[in-house]
Amino acid sequence: MIILDGKALSLKIKEEIRQEVETMRKAGERPPHLAAVLVGNNPASEAYVGNKVRFCEEVGFASTLIRKDASLQEEELIGLVRSLNEDPHVDGFIVQLPLPGHIHEEKVTLAIDPRKDVDGFHPLNFGRMAQGLSAYLPATPYGILLMLERYGIQTRGQHVVVLGRSNIVGTPMSLLLSRKGEPGDATVTLTHSRTRHLSDETRRADIIIAAIGIPQFLKGDMVKEGAVVIDVGINRIEAPERKSGFRLVGDVDYDTVAPKCQAITPVPGGVGPMTVTALMMNTLKARRKEISY
Repeated sequence: MIILDGKALSLKIKEEIRQEVETMRKAGERPPHLAAVLVGNNPASEAYVGNKVRFCEEVGFASTLIRKDASLQEEELIGLVRSLNEDPHVDGFIVQLPLPGHIHEEKVTLAIDPRKDVDGFHPLNFGRMAQGLSAYLPATPYGILLMLERYGIQTRGQHVVVLGRSNIVGTPMSLLLSRKGEPGDATVTLTHSRTRHLSDETRRADIIIAAIGIPQFLKGDMVKEGAVVIDVGINRIEAPERKSGFRLVGDVDYDTVAPKCQAITPVPGGVGPMTVTALMMNTLKARRKEISY
């Protein structure tokens, strides 16, 4: 069985990015610049944005973190987004989700210039992705593609079952793996909490992408021998024996699923590090202006 180590792969790609940025600097070019907007003090968002800032420092990117109080009004946030759209020194930026309840996330996403949408959430980027055109891909699906490619996991002709239909992971993942190319050329079944006979679907899968948001949902009896399992979930469950009182688990019951797998991602240390890496790859593409509209 192969452990698909996202942490180790992220470090390898990070070094590749660092060397490219160094080459840019030596040529007299400015480095890529990523900005992040953080509204409120959600602990998970704080940690995620902190990881992005550290990654920028380690590879030589410029970074700007803009913190705003949770009382920030929607129009003020949209005004900030527009100013970042117009800033020629910012190559890409993200507005960290979730936002406070009084702010409509869709309105904010639509206000972002698609050319700076390194999160890949804007409908224009989503539509281009669906049509097989160049686009900024959502970070988690992009990170999974990088992992499949770098670990040599064959997708062509394989049956992939995606658990979960979110616009951030499940739906884009199903589109990307069904597109022509490698990774891709797979036959994809998109499933969710309303899918009937879900276990029958997963037992037919050569590759399972678990992003359903339910701790340890995928059990060993739902997976065939030799499957590849990518666990996108990250959930806190109680663990009284630990000092913290909790431990992190994925959407996969690792102990029962792993023995049947050809390859599997751990949680933590699997997909998570690759999500941040993919965001940085998008920022590098934005600096190069690789994607034209």
